[in-house]
Amino acid sequence: MRNLSGGHIEEFVLVGFPTSPPLQLLLFALFFAIYLLTLLENALIVSTIWLTPSLHRPMYFFLGHLSFLELWYINVTVPRLLGAFLTQDCRVSFIGCMTQLYFFIALACTECVLLAIMAYDRYLAICEPLRYPSLMPSSLATRLAASSWGGGFFSSMMKLLFISQLSYCGPNIINHFFCDISPLLNLTCSDKEQAELVDFLLALVMILFPLLAVVLSYAAIIVAILRIPTTQGRHKAFSTCASHLVVVVIYYSSTLFTYARPRAMYTFNHNKIISVLYTVIVPFFNPAIYCLRNKEVKDALRKAVLGRCQYLRAVTD
Repeated sequence: MRNLSGGHIEEFVLVGFPTSPPLQLLLFALFFAIYLLTLLENALIVSTIWLTPSLHRPMYFFLGHLSFLELWYINVTVPRLLGAFLTQDCRVSFIGCMTQLYFFIALACTECVLLAIMAYDRYLAICEPLRYPSLMPSSLATRLAASSWGGGFFSSMMKLLFISQLSYCGPNIINHFFCDISPLLNLTCSDKEQAELVDFLLALVMILFPLLAVVLSYAAIIVAILRIPTTQGRHKAFSTCASHLVVVVIYYSSTLFTYARPRAMYTFNHNKIISVLYTVIVPFFNPAIYCLRNKEVKDALRKAVLGRCQYLRAVTD
């Protein structure tokens, strides 16, 4: 089950979700349906925001970036999992494992920063409504979005430089459905203290600091909402950020639950279920959470779909 060359592992075996063949097919159908719907939902949001001039504002600009990120995020883990359900081939090369790890960390860190930026944007919109256009111009929104992508991919590169240089002498079995930091560090046969220190420091910068920014932003938002004299005004203000708050709570709670105990991650199968939550379920529900609670996005989607249907009807006639 392992292929060693000079004492170094050339491939890993991902345990995934070992079950009976009928259940494997059922899981394949379930994950495949979620995968296709996630791609469709996020592609619709990205294209709708891009093609609708009324949505060319910072709030929807960041939402478009989040949906674009989710398109790639689910492609990092799910296709290989689907292949394992069908073929029972759970092997992944060392280079393939490191590549998957790089993009997973990069997109996860980018999402953490992007969610913090979106919280700050909602803070400005609610607490500084009159100065919002000057405080959040399109140029600043572009720079903030670029910084989230640049920071995520740079931090992932730094982590991978240390993790990929470690020696992996065996065993090569990873009790997970994708290559993640903790399972890999548990398999190394060399000193991993430096890699763990770099991972901790970068996690502090890319996860905890954005989380702190989210908490502070929403603390200020809640105080501002409570000061609104009318119930209708409070409800309207809260509705503008409720969907983002739901996404933040789900994503950060599942992420922190998993990575708060990295050394024990590989010994508990239920942590793989939690990983499914933030790698598969959250990207699937994010578009629904945002669209179902946002009238402007729903109206733009409805117009886009109706316009497409009318166009196809005209062509067929």
